Amino acid sequence: MPNYPLTRFHEQASLTDEEAEILRGLGEPEMLVRRQNMIRRDREPVDAIYLLLEGWATASIRLPGGRRQIVKVHITGDMMGTPSMVLDSAADALTAVTECRAAKVPLARLREVLIAYPRLGPLLLMSVQVERLALMDVVAAMGKSSARERMVRLLLDLHDRLAKIGAVEDGRFDMPLTQEVLGDVLGLTAVHVNRTLRLLEREGLIARHGQRVALGDLDLLRKLSPLPPRQVRFDPVWLPAPGEM
Repeated sequence: MPNYPLTRFHEQASLTDEEAEILRGLGEPEMLVRRQNMIRRDREPVDAIYLLLEGWATASIRLPGGRRQIVKVHITGDMMGTPSMVLDSAADALTAVTECRAAKVPLARLREVLIAYPRLGPLLLMSVQVERLALMDVVAAMGKSSARERMVRLLLDLHDRLAKIGAVEDGRFDMPLTQEVLGDVLGLTAVHVNRTLRLLEREGLIARHGQRVALGDLDLLRKLSPLPPRQVRFDPVWLPAPGEM
């Protein structure tokens, strides 16, 4: 059985030992997905969601003319494909950026778990709302921010999410995203991405060594970001406490 990391749930709410055990083993036996291979194609029938046990992946939507918009960069511990749960065919493609370990969670299995452990329903609802808030921030930044501001917001988002899984050291982290991928995330050309990264380097705000990125003055970067950091409320009052359901 897969051992799904529960970082995202531990930042949201208290879990009982039983709930944690169920969530860790939610998926089917893990599958290894090679770099740039599909975890799930868009327009495929929807019968599952996916747990990213290790690695980086993207969720993208295909646009006319073969273009794509990456709507989410997934890292270890993310749930993937949840928006398409309400559709017959998948709206987005899930693609491995690095070699990934992933586990499929059939929707029939998810249904059984939600019936047997009803408190996990509100926990999953909260998790989905965190994702919705992140997407709201992306939409706001894309519509009203400069390329520099968009890049700063993305770098801070990756820094903060990676820090929660212990993948940041003194502001440094691995970012295995090509300039093409960054462009598809930010709505910029690869040339514009390169120019923006070089500008941030000249300003001393970031440093790059291959795939390794170092953020300089985090306080200044947060001031430059068009959006404030979001602090998820832990054990919100509307969430049933352990034992209440």
